[in-house]
Amino acid sequence: MKTRAVRLYGKRDLRLEEFELPEIKDDEILVQVVSDSICMSSYKAAILGPDHKRVPKDCHVNPIIIGHETAGNIVKVGAKWKDQFKVGEKFALQPALNYKGSMDSPGYSYKYCGGAATYAIMPQEVMELGCLLHYDGEAYYEASLAEPMSCIIGAYHASYHTTMGSYEHRMGIVPGGKLAILAGAGPMGLGAIDYALHCDRRPGMVVVTDIDENRLNRAATIFPPEEVKKNEGIDLIFVNTSKYEDPVAYLRSLTDGAGYDDVFVYAPVKAVVEQGDRILGRDGCLNFFAGPTDTNFSALCNFYNVHYGATHIVGTTGGNTDDMKESLRMTEKKLINPAVMVTHVGGLNSAAEATLTLPDAPAGKKLVYTGIDMEMTAIADFEEKGKSNPHFAKLAEITKRNRGLWCAEAEKYLLENWGK
Repeated sequence: MKTRAVRLYGKRDLRLEEFELPEIKDDEILVQVVSDSICMSSYKAAILGPDHKRVPKDCHVNPIIIGHETAGNIVKVGAKWKDQFKVGEKFALQPALNYKGSMDSPGYSYKYCGGAATYAIMPQEVMELGCLLHYDGEAYYEASLAEPMSCIIGAYHASYHTTMGSYEHRMGIVPGGKLAILAGAGPMGLGAIDYALHCDRRPGMVVVTDIDENRLNRAATIFPPEEVKKNEGIDLIFVNTSKYEDPVAYLRSLTDGAGYDDVFVYAPVKAVVEQGDRILGRDGCLNFFAGPTDTNFSALCNFYNVHYGATHIVGTTGGNTDDMKESLRMTEKKLINPAVMVTHVGGLNSAAEATLTLPDAPAGKKLVYTGIDMEMTAIADFEEKGKSNPHFAKLAEITKRNRGLWCAEAEKYLLENWGK
């Protein structure tokens, strides 16, 4: 079985190659990859190469396949797993294995297992740990995006609150409480809004801040506050904090001065972290979601409030398998729409460059369909490109009917028609 895949040979050395996969062993599974969304973690692995903790030191002679936000179809099942998996089933992947203390992970460490490929082999530890997940939804991209959504979900579960007079901790955000998502109009922030509006511990108020008016306007188009209030009973407020001389005072005024029960920080910026600390209410939880690259990153915290106001800080990196299962089930039931994160779509030929230039071209999630060749293209540019390419014109028509979002209909059209 031949596969076509993007492989990492060293620092900034990604190559799109075709090569032969070995026959699977009795404890392995062969899969066809259909979609893979690009993660900033893949960029970090590509930049660091063998200096990355998960990338093998000998990747220059034994290159690994990148990509870990992946979904597709099961093609062949080893004898060990015949009772659990069937040929033709759709799958999603939880890449955070932590197998027997090893850092090895799909998309970072394996010669034959990664998302930026047409076909891949799932090693036995993926199935042993329950990380090859059944998926019954309509669209492949939704299963790919279950991984980043699981990171968002995990953070919501990790937030906690205390009980006055006892040492009991109550996990999760406060139901019916006041929630702020700072720097939250980016792709992961949009996912966080979607989950907050539809999870089983919904807040009564969600305030989303950013300093980019265009991103805030797009967010308000995807989540119109009037519709949210009507359908969900939640007050959704978008705030451009750059417009206020004292943004902390304004944000607190939205809570009548009481402050917020839960604050998520979606950018590793000192001023944003400190702003989050200052708007916490009593027993408020500051969840530092954004992963900094600076190992010395720090910010001021009001310890008077820690002592007398019971404020506290928590952080997570990634989600677990249960978080991913929750993401998949909510997506299958149409409770959340991971497409809010997607701004670009392309083929496997665009994956290497899109990965290496990820920070240079700020955008939402970039979605790769591994079975086609297509330049990485912004959904917002479909209409213009449609003037010379009828496929882009059709995709523009479909996404325009869907508030400018990628969707199952667009995916189906792309997979059935691109290249014809």
